[in-house]
Amino acid sequence: MIGRIRGVLIERQAPELVVDVMGVGYELHVPLSTLFKLPALGEEVTLYTHFSVSENSQSLYGFAERNERELFRTLIKVSGVGPKLGLAILSGMGAEEFVKLVQRGDAAALVKLPGVGKKTAERLVIEMRDRLKSWQSAPAPLFDGKMVQTEAATANINVLVADAESALVALGYKPTDAAKAINRVLDDGVTSSEELIRMALKGMA
Repeated sequence: MIGRIRGVLIERQAPELVVDVMGVGYELHVPLSTLFKLPALGEEVTLYTHFSVSENSQSLYGFAERNERELFRTLIKVSGVGPKLGLAILSGMGAEEFVKLVQRGDAAALVKLPGVGKKTAERLVIEMRDRLKSWQSAPAPLFDGKMVQTEAATANINVLVADAESALVALGYKPTDAAKAINRVLDDGVTSSEELIRMALKGMA
């Protein structure tokens, strides 16, 4: 079991990244909440991890905070929720907000998350409400928490749009919905794909 990883961040392409640990590159899948807190490429990062093994694949998931990883592990225990959907849920809203909605029994708000239908939302509330009674707010993250460095102002806007669309599709949104959401918030002031993703997700919430 790999529970934590520390190394140099060498690649970042939402929702995946690669961390170099003594010459070995570990590919991790991370929620956007963690992606937005990463340091710049070439800097050291430490992440809590969850190792998932299925018949067809082995995947490593990374989280900036321990309680976010624990929430992910609780999510994937719910019937019909696998690691991919769990990651999409944590990317669609913050962990604290998700916990509050479950505790209030607000299934209608959970339906707005990518890949979450009415029945899944109801299962999330029923199966997770008791498990989240002892939820604690997150401690300080393992790294300094500074935001991702913005990409150069001269970056090609088409590249930013393509990266953002790919990330949203990977989270479970339909390509047409992802494109529409990005077009609604796109302007000349956007300088990074991460910023564009964040704005699009807010618009779809």
